[in-house]
Amino acid sequence: MNLPTFAPRRGQMLSLIALLAALAGLAALPDAAQARERNTTVTGANGKTATRHVTRQNGDVSSSTSRPNGKTSTRSVDRSASGTTATVTGPNGKTAARTTTVTP
Repeated sequence: MNLPTFAPRRGQMLSLIALLAALAGLAALPDAAQARERNTTVTGANGKTATRHVTRQNGDVSSSTSRPNGKTSTRSVDRSASGTTATVTGPNGKTAARTTTVTP
């Protein structure tokens, strides 16, 4: 039994290669909604450490910093099409907020 064989022409082969390359390129792109995180620890000359944790996703930012004395400060920025809200809490526990709105 003879089975038919597929022998692509040169133009078809180049189109197939271009299609596969485009698909591979799309697969390599990062997801726009993917959260990015960063953790940093710094040790001073006296051995005390401070740590910082930052998360970014869809334009929003959340961060916290822990100081060697054990106190922590935080910052949160929420962005949307209608505006931005930023909230900061200092190491003394006091909080400040700012809201901006977009008017069409």
